Amino acid sequence: MLELYHHGSSAAAAKVRFTLEEKRLPWVGHYVDLLRGEQFDPGYLAVNPRAMVPALLHDGHTLVESTVICEYLEEVFPAPALYPDTPVLRAQARLWTKAVDEDLHPACSAITYVVSHRHAILKNGAQKFEEFLKAPSSESLEARKLKFQWIEHGLAAPGAADKIRLYDRYLHKMEEALAGGDWLVGPRFSIADVALAPYVNRLAMLEMRGMWEGGRLPRLEAWFARVAARPAFKAALIEWLPADLAADFRSNGARSWPEIARIIAA
Repeated sequence: MLELYHHGSSAAAAKVRFTLEEKRLPWVGHYVDLLRGEQFDPGYLAVNPRAMVPALLHDGHTLVESTVICEYLEEVFPAPALYPDTPVLRAQARLWTKAVDEDLHPACSAITYVVSHRHAILKNGAQKFEEFLKAPSSESLEARKLKFQWIEHGLAAPGAADKIRLYDRYLHKMEEALAGGDWLVGPRFSIADVALAPYVNRLAMLEMRGMWEGGRLPRLEAWFARVAARPAFKAALIEWLPADLAADFRSNGARSWPEIARIIAA
């Protein structure tokens, strides 16, 4: 049995759900509400001491780190294949998954906080860094200081605009890659498309489709439409996001879009 510990707003967890759905694998979900701090419950810490999602249980083994989990699923359940057929194309796909892990995931976290999560945290009373520190966390003190700057200053926080520009550069890289066909690597849908989809979808949820629509990145716009039309997309990326959180993303994102547009136009 495949058991997945996950949360609706986690892009990394969405990547694993997308893989499971594309492979048509039956799985049991354990919802860990990150916004309520359930990742710090002793029961979940016994599953993943780093207090992060996703985590996958299979045949008595626990796997963590979303890219590692996806590679494991490909090896154990090779059909239908999500990795390309040749070593060269597989290497190209892994360059995309590496970029997600090293660059896009941290940028996604930053953008989500500076645009949306900060409003809920401030509303709930974390007005000072000392108050923010009282909440459980697996992050270093330096990482928490940076996150509080995102919460306190939003898009004006040090480095926030750089994260948005980094995101935009990757969207342009996708546009270039899609000049060769419908998918990011090779002639068919692959793990590269799975890996990038949650991060483009996060921008869509934050009302930032203007980063590719309106003729700005037409190949990326067409790619996202193809991805979103896949049956697994809705099951993996849309249905698990709580309605109230989706509403917060939309309203906060729309409020921030004019400044985002200014940053990427500069």
